[in-house]
Amino acid sequence: MDAIQIIEKKRDGLALCAEEIAFMVSGYAEDRIPDYQAAAWAMAIYFRGMTAQETVDLTMAMVRSGSTIDLSPIGSTVVDKHSTGGVGDKTTLVVAPMVSAVGLPVAKMSGRGLGFSGGTLDKLESIPGYRTRLSMAEFYDVVQKSGIAVIGQTKDLAPADGLMYALRDVTATVDSPPLIASSIMSKKIAAGCQALALDVKFGSGAFNPTPERAYELARTMAELGRLSGVRTTALITDMNEPLGRRVGNGLEVAEALDVLSDA
Repeated sequence: MDAIQIIEKKRDGLALCAEEIAFMVSGYAEDRIPDYQAAAWAMAIYFRGMTAQETVDLTMAMVRSGSTIDLSPIGSTVVDKHSTGGVGDKTTLVVAPMVSAVGLPVAKMSGRGLGFSGGTLDKLESIPGYRTRLSMAEFYDVVQKSGIAVIGQTKDLAPADGLMYALRDVTATVDSPPLIASSIMSKKIAAGCQALALDVKFGSGAFNPTPERAYELARTMAELGRLSGVRTTALITDMNEPLGRRVGNGLEVAEALDVLSDA
């Protein structure tokens, strides 16, 4: 296979087969395909989109680029949630501890900010000494002992997504439903959660400007979850106003702690 031919095929609006997608993903993860070709491929996807099957194939190719973790021995349903983010979005900081407190283990692999809003990891790293990089063994142990772990993407779990995630942020290819959906769901599948809640936002403070765009993304991710055996539900929520009264990584952590203290 040839990367240029695959880029041309997607540029011309044609669907890629699973083997072509796997070639691009594994080639980029293994440093056989350079940044400029991966960026061209991402831009072709941005403008031409992907079919449902292409999005499934992209997601699973990123899952297969690394290891997966089995959390089932913990003994109960391990859950996760994902918010697509927005101005002042501190949902994970509040919801995840509350869910864990009622007895459901939370195993969450979070990302950094894409575009204009900070990610959960950026917020948590404002806490002195907080470590977002754990090995898979440490991740498992923390979930088992504490009932909750929120970490960054490891070099072992969906590493191709980590590379594509960083590339998209600097090549103006963030706002692409198949790239967003495959990025989010590849991490969730690899990290071993059994049930997943999705908070898909729309409005002036989110990258989905309209409810219709948010619905398209939510539907795509829910279908990816179903096909991979992860029980997935999605909510479409309004991001036309900041969430809460404080915006900024450290300020949002402080506000989340205030909310939890009053809960």
